[in-house]
Amino acid sequence: MIHLGVNVDHIATLRQARRTYEPDPVWAAALAELGGADGITIHLREDRRHIQDRDLRVLRETTAVKLNLEMACSEEIAAIALAVKPDQATLVPERREEITTEGGLDVAGQLARVTDFVKKLQDAGISVSLFIDPDLAQVDAAVKTGAVAVELHTGQYANSSGKVQQQELQQLRKASHEVLQRGLKLHAGHGLTYRNVQPVAAIPGMEELNIGHSIVARAVLVGMVQAVREMKDLMVWAASHPEHFH
Repeated sequence: MIHLGVNVDHIATLRQARRTYEPDPVWAAALAELGGADGITIHLREDRRHIQDRDLRVLRETTAVKLNLEMACSEEIAAIALAVKPDQATLVPERREEITTEGGLDVAGQLARVTDFVKKLQDAGISVSLFIDPDLAQVDAAVKTGAVAVELHTGQYANSSGKVQQQELQQLRKASHEVLQRGLKLHAGHGLTYRNVQPVAAIPGMEELNIGHSIVARAVLVGMVQAVREMKDLMVWAASHPEHFH
């Protein structure tokens, strides 16, 4: 069964726009669970532009499904993760000036550093996923770190169309096959929407998709429970009918 991790960062973005207390990402997470979310994802950025330390602490106490913390390879954020103990940490690249994460973590280029963070977190009982581009060299490097999972960056696929999008999808399929062959759990995310999610959900062995902006955007209009339910239904149908997407 394919799982949906709902990223509630942009609920916090809306709150921080007015530096107030609402909307609360903790409430959004509870509603996402009611809609069928299998996990809640948040990114505690070093600049605290949306999710705050308090959000992580309260979500750890209240979330009944898997809590996935996206984080940079930062000593400050690692110390917080080790204290709060999310179920999963996903290591991602992070630049202050970016609007959203622009690409996968260069694991191959900083293997020793990433391996150190993976070990530190996993020794504390936090499973680690690495957010990487669908590149076979990065998959190979991810294996060497000892991480249990990778999350393939779907941004190039999501932001393209036509033949280019089909080429990007084929690259995701190739990388996914390699991830599974190497014994890692297969996750994916970034830029996925109600219109483009199904071909990715249909990739054999896909275990988890993490989706935020598109769900939050729809939730503004139809409510969080309904928005999550609709995305989960699309994913589950596609995973059950992969023949429609090849």
